[in-house]
Amino acid sequence: MTKEEVVAAIQECTARLGHVPSFPELQQMKVSKRAVRTNFGTYTGALRACGLERRGSGYEVSQKSLFLDWAGLVRKLGKVPTITDYELHGEYSVTPLMRCYGSWKQLPEGMWEYAKKEGLESEWEDVLNMVTLHLEPGKVDGRRSAATTCPTFKPRRLADQPIYGSPLMHDVLCHAPTNEQGVIFLFGAMARELGFKVLRIQTEFPDCEAMWQVEPGRWQRVRIEFEYESRNFLAHFHPAENCDLIVCWEHNWQNCPIEVLELKTMLISTGR
Repeated sequence: MTKEEVVAAIQECTARLGHVPSFPELQQMKVSKRAVRTNFGTYTGALRACGLERRGSGYEVSQKSLFLDWAGLVRKLGKVPTITDYELHGEYSVTPLMRCYGSWKQLPEGMWEYAKKEGLESEWEDVLNMVTLHLEPGKVDGRRSAATTCPTFKPRRLADQPIYGSPLMHDVLCHAPTNEQGVIFLFGAMARELGFKVLRIQTEFPDCEAMWQVEPGRWQRVRIEFEYESRNFLAHFHPAENCDLIVCWEHNWQNCPIEVLELKTMLISTGR
């Protein structure tokens, strides 16, 4: 079956049953596991492509649903909820939230980053202000504070011209990365000297599987996620336990529970 045929079958089944179907219910319409896995990876991914979500044990809750529930509780309580608050008043289990961040302490910053990534600052400004006040001093990016005095002259960004990073002395990349794709390219250019042998690059999480030499003649597999800033890992709601290493251009995630390789630092240490 094609992707469009799977989507049509799910929509037809939903209309017929009056609720989002379980996978066994969908299979009654001759939709195979192979068709779902080939086109979407998981049944949750197939439902997401249809704009649907099935709740309950064994089904992944979307990032947006988790954010809306948590942010709504912040607004209702007038404070960042404790884990007990969420267990009492939240719609979901704390399990998917803890799986993403490893500890409840990391959660508020992760939600802030998600709102920033999705452009939700204006809609949830009161909530984000409470989150900002809740975070420890120094954890909030200076860009979130009051604007600083502007210089006398500020170059104007040209709408029809691309943006480049700071000039580099690297023999492959002329300018510093400005996005995750630049980080991936630079890692590829440096992988050999950093001691990595790449097994595969993929669009699913984690981005990369590679081998690294942990001692002479001994190698291990390492699961790598690429980010422009290490803190973006929070905004993407990735489960920390399924990643061994974050490779980024700039490491700005305090108390990060995952090992981080900051490429900017590596370039400086090699004099590039």
